[in-house]
Amino acid sequence: MTTKTKEYFIKLLKNEVVPALGCTEPIAVALAASKAAEVLKKDPEYIEVYVSGNILKNGMGVGIPGTGMVGLHIAAALGAIGGNPNAELEVLKDITKDDIAKSKTFLSEKRVTVKAKDVKEKLYVEAIAINGDSKATVIIKEKHSNIVSIQLNDELLYKKEDNSSLSTSSEEDNCDHTTVEEIYNFALKSDFKDIEFILKGAKMNKAVSKEGLKNSYGLKVGKTLMNKIDKGLLSDDMQNYAMAVTAAASDARMAGCMLPVMSNSGSGNQGITVMMPVVGVAEKLNADDEHLARALVLANLIAIHIKSYLGRLSALCGCVVAASGASCGITYLLGGNLNNVIYSIKNMSGNIAGMICDGAKTGCALKVSTGVSAAIQSSLLAIENIEISSNDGIIDDDVEKTIKNLATIGTKGMCETDKLILDIMTCK
Repeated sequence: MTTKTKEYFIKLLKNEVVPALGCTEPIAVALAASKAAEVLKKDPEYIEVYVSGNILKNGMGVGIPGTGMVGLHIAAALGAIGGNPNAELEVLKDITKDDIAKSKTFLSEKRVTVKAKDVKEKLYVEAIAINGDSKATVIIKEKHSNIVSIQLNDELLYKKEDNSSLSTSSEEDNCDHTTVEEIYNFALKSDFKDIEFILKGAKMNKAVSKEGLKNSYGLKVGKTLMNKIDKGLLSDDMQNYAMAVTAAASDARMAGCMLPVMSNSGSGNQGITVMMPVVGVAEKLNADDEHLARALVLANLIAIHIKSYLGRLSALCGCVVAASGASCGITYLLGGNLNNVIYSIKNMSGNIAGMICDGAKTGCALKVSTGVSAAIQSSLLAIENIEISSNDGIIDDDVEKTIKNLATIGTKGMCETDKLILDIMTCK
């Protein structure tokens, strides 16, 4: 491993912490369909979509922005009819009511098919736009906006030879990873002006949280918790407040809210879960912008670091990773040092490591709130120098080995779990 520079971390943040509108699995489908329709240069008569099992799992039950509908079929139709492929994960930001109406008609006429494809990649989307004898095919792999192939009829217009990146593409043993210590030092020692941009993400996700608290989305987890705080049934403390504001953002996003969120590692829910608990705690502590920015940088980079071993999609719920990052940011805000941050990661790994991903859906807000609760508990223990010992389960004295153990469970140990979850979901 080589020592990482300031430029490395800033580039990593700007690559992996980006705006996204809607759940990123169906958005990847919408993006591929939008690009295919653009390349076809005609209004598609039919759209065919082929996806990996994990994309299918995460696209079945999640709301598509502005439509009041769920699933990959409407995402594909809306992307092809009204999508802006140049907007990447915000591909649906310019859709109109007319686009939505046309897309629903497109579906009612059974012009969209979505099928699972047996591929090695966990993140794979292939969209084919068809008009008469003409067809355009676009393939996305490994990252939600990573178009690797564009073909018009028999002509290959574009092929990406190297899909590697600085980011979370992998389960690769040869990836040049950073360390928790390097991340901590960067977060604390960087000039504030170099990392101030991260506050944009906090502001964006806070806006979605406010929307979730104001209106009734999904299971109303965040709104309900806040209502119970207001009624005195729950105390207005750091933990309950952070759970409510974070879950509210997830409620809104998973139910199809038209506001974008700042994502992390290709996931909007992970962006919410890594940022909003930190924001909530910072508000309770009256932390200034500089401390909040450093906490957010630490939280986001820790989540990205763990994801670099785990890969973007797995049977392990992403909120485990994101909440672990959030716990580190909270620990810093509470006055913790590097050792305390390490203890936070170990405590999280020993707490909610077994949480499964059974697809993107409104119920994710419940898992998010659980992750936030665990994050704050882990931080409160960590700042008292309490850590789960290496005698316990998957925990190792070396925090980097602990992270690898967690990732190995998600990538190798839960492969059959992933298949079983999908079988259950598709056979209901």
